[in-house]
Amino acid sequence: MSRGRRRTVKALVILGSVLAFLSVFAIWVERQALDTGDWVSTSGRLLHNSTIRSAVAEYLVDQLYENVDVKRELEEILPGDTKELAGPAAGGLRQVAGEGAEKVLETSTAQVLWEQANRTAHEQLLAVLENKKEAVSTERGTVSLQLGTMLTNLANQVGVGEDLAERLPPDAGKVVILHSDQLKTAQNIAIAVKGLALLLSILTFAVFGAAIYVSRNGRWVTVLFSGVGLIAAGFAVVVARHIAGGIVVDQLVKTESVRPAGEAAWSIGTSLMISIATTVIVVGVLFAAAGWLASPSVPARTSRRYLAPALREHVAYVYAGLALLVCLYFLAGPGEGLRAFLTTLVVAGMAAFGIRELRNQTLEEYPDASYDEVFGGTRDKVVKAVREANIGERVGEQASKLRLPEVRRPEPGNHSAGEAGAGAAASAAPPEEADARLQRLERLGALREKGVLTDEEFASEKARLLER
Repeated sequence: MSRGRRRTVKALVILGSVLAFLSVFAIWVERQALDTGDWVSTSGRLLHNSTIRSAVAEYLVDQLYENVDVKRELEEILPGDTKELAGPAAGGLRQVAGEGAEKVLETSTAQVLWEQANRTAHEQLLAVLENKKEAVSTERGTVSLQLGTMLTNLANQVGVGEDLAERLPPDAGKVVILHSDQLKTAQNIAIAVKGLALLLSILTFAVFGAAIYVSRNGRWVTVLFSGVGLIAAGFAVVVARHIAGGIVVDQLVKTESVRPAGEAAWSIGTSLMISIATTVIVVGVLFAAAGWLASPSVPARTSRRYLAPALREHVAYVYAGLALLVCLYFLAGPGEGLRAFLTTLVVAGMAAFGIRELRNQTLEEYPDASYDEVFGGTRDKVVKAVREANIGERVGEQASKLRLPEVRRPEPGNHSAGEAGAGAAASAAPPEEADARLQRLERLGALREKGVLTDEEFASEKARLLER
């Protein structure tokens, strides 16, 4: 490629990586902040966390004592002279209520009330962000999480009184999410974010596709670095989430005792962001693997040689397998709307294009590759190895049954002249290695005479023994 073309490809790859980074945040905001179902599911996970549950229980108990004269309620309940114990009893009841509130929040009733309150608040928020007529005005209204029902349930559980709901003020258990002066800004952000996730997702892969197209002969390098860019974008999201978490918690949580609950809420609320970033990393790994497979490295060429017969003779099955994976993703995966559908189609289209390019490359490199040619050598090596292993095992078994005659050496000082001559001949005998080799050859000959080894097996073992 020319210098200008190389610079263009590099710029497109970098731009695609940045767009992938931004698209993760856009998708997270769209699903987490603008989808009621996802938010209700997340809110349920929040209450299942022990740290957050303790903070909510403490808040409800504080609201109970701020909005209700518990001492007076106890004076009406206690008989006669025991009314004087209402004050100490109210203080003790607060401690008991704090310990029992967490157990109350673990019940299914409290979980349902919590999810209903979050659903109502989120629907109200969406109504404001979409500027619906029935929504509260952005000039003088607020969006709040109403926990009054949970507060009444808690009061009944600790025994303050069943008629407490009628005497609770309207703003008891009210958690303001957005003030009136913040709603207009939230509306503008929602308008900007809505649809941005789809645009950024499609644009990310369009930019990477343009970079691959412009590369021409160096496409495998571009595909490889596109995968590296996606992986880097995914890990950058993880780092940014960690940094942003500290800033957000510091800005929103001013009470040190509530800080652990705020950190837990941020961790759970951004878990979807990590899931999206993980998906981007997986796609990046697939891109990098595809780029490596098309590279001129020896392992990649070997892999292409093994794939060549299937890509030439059964490419229709390869495309069918890709289509099956896409269908299984939509059937087994959660429905994520038009954005997920179009993004998956774009990725599948790029995969199909990559299969076509890989097929053309293998046809050019290995035009006559067949299954017998590709896998025949491997098959012959495996068969030979198994056969030699079996022969060696049989030789060992038969050799253990043979008993070679022992060679008795003459004792020193007690031998005749003939024996002395034999000793001199023995001193001139070959080394021990040669003797051992001759003994093995004799064993092989004996096994062949007995019919244990065929002539071919005998010749093979003899040649291998002599080579060693």
